[in-house]
Amino acid sequence: MNRQLIRSYILLVAVAILLFTVPVAFTLTKQLRDDTELSVLREANTMALLLGNGDRISCEALTEVARAYGGRTPGAVEVTPTSSCAPDLPKPAAGPALTRAVKRNAPTTDWGSDFIWGRHLTVTVPADGDAAVRIVYSTSDMTRRLWQIWGFRAGLAVLVLAAAAAIGSVVARRLTRPLRELNAMASKFSDGDLTARSPVTGPPETQTLARTLNQGAERLDTLIAAQRIFVADASHQLRTPLTALRLSLDNIADGVDDEFVREDVELATAEVVRMSRLVNGLLVLARAEAKVAAAEPLLLRDIVDERLTVWRPAADERGVTIALRGSIDGRLLVMSSPGALDQVLDNVFSNALEVSPDGGTITVRAQAQGDEVVLSVLDEGPGMSDAEKSRAFDRFWRGQGLTGRSGSGLGLAVVRQLVTDDGGTVTLRDAPGGGLCVEIRLRAAHRGGS
Repeated sequence: MNRQLIRSYILLVAVAILLFTVPVAFTLTKQLRDDTELSVLREANTMALLLGNGDRISCEALTEVARAYGGRTPGAVEVTPTSSCAPDLPKPAAGPALTRAVKRNAPTTDWGSDFIWGRHLTVTVPADGDAAVRIVYSTSDMTRRLWQIWGFRAGLAVLVLAAAAAIGSVVARRLTRPLRELNAMASKFSDGDLTARSPVTGPPETQTLARTLNQGAERLDTLIAAQRIFVADASHQLRTPLTALRLSLDNIADGVDDEFVREDVELATAEVVRMSRLVNGLLVLARAEAKVAAAEPLLLRDIVDERLTVWRPAADERGVTIALRGSIDGRLLVMSSPGALDQVLDNVFSNALEVSPDGGTITVRAQAQGDEVVLSVLDEGPGMSDAEKSRAFDRFWRGQGLTGRSGSGLGLAVVRQLVTDDGGTVTLRDAPGGGLCVEIRLRAAHRGGS
């Protein structure tokens, strides 16, 4: 917007200069041309009167005046001799202008060009006795003066435009400062800083907008705080009775000898376990949706190494290998909320381990691509069809794994929520050779800022 406003100021000033300076320059050019033509014509008429007198004194005076004029001006005098006066001056070449002056007694003026002027101004004036006086006036001095006129105005126009750009820059920054403050507040807000507020400054329109945004931020902050309280309360209120119920079922199973009753208790216990997992998944998803922590630069290698260390023992029990292909640059930073990427990798590794066959391999890759960092996790499971991939991020949807159906169907929903909150994307692709590839794209960060 600043550049657009500055360009508008410069354009307006340029139009004003064009409408004022250019006509003035043309007027001065015409005035220079008219004054020069009038001066040369006046001198030619004077010399023509001396030539027309015909006496010796006038003829000598004509010679002296012509030589003096040629010495002091860029003009050269040419004279047609008469029977009574033959000055020692050049004779004009015959032509239509000379014929018109001698035969028709009419002065002629030739600038040598229709565009401003040529190299010489030629003025032919008739004199008595079928004679004429011609002055060939060099226009080099006029051309130099013309460049001075236009050059001065062009330089003045450049200075005025530069001043307009400088003043316009100051004015534009002053006008757009409230908008920049609003944009800064919106950027902090989008990164999860709900305490960001915009100063109420500038014209009435931006003040009204700032107040509206600040009020909206206050309401949203209140709603988020209420949701946090609800998540904390629900976590306590739901987990406690489910834990107590499972303990009670375990006690019943220990004190019952009837095989049929024991089987029913085990089924009930399995359902309680599944319900506990479902509640835990819902609480994790609720926390992810309520997350308002701002993303910050984090070292990707440290996070990946830590999660691989945590998950390798569980993979070893199944004979599954979790391998990091290639090395991750220790200076590679990604924008992520603290703890979010850890939880994302936990969910992805859990799903990959669930569908991997015994003795399979889970491959982890990471590489920088422009302003993004691509983190890929590939398994050797059955993979997914296109229809399954389109539904995989839906809540409570579960794929057909190789090792059972113990998942809650919320893992990938949590992954997408956490990744998108940090400005990234997650997609599912077919892994080379079979299986599924979970591709996570995160914003790359640079040391000293994002």
